[in-house]
Amino acid sequence: MKPSTNRMLTRIKSVYMFISNNGPVTTQELVEEFGITSRTIQRDLNVLAYNDLVKSPGRGLWTTTNKKVKITS
Repeated sequence: MKPSTNRMLTRIKSVYMFISNNGPVTTQELVEEFGITSRTIQRDLNVLAYNDLVKSPGRGLWTTTNKKVKITS
């Protein structure tokens, strides 16, 4: 796996864990927490939403779904 792909997957996992532990959170809170652009965080959220791991109950607000996830380190 390319290093850039590995970094992206690690970041997406961290975003999911942050939402899981602190949710619901806003997109802006995620931008500030991870120090990345709003466009990058939106791409990460799109990956998580596509896989039914997060949902947006309100504009710019994110929470995890009830889908079971096995987290590996």
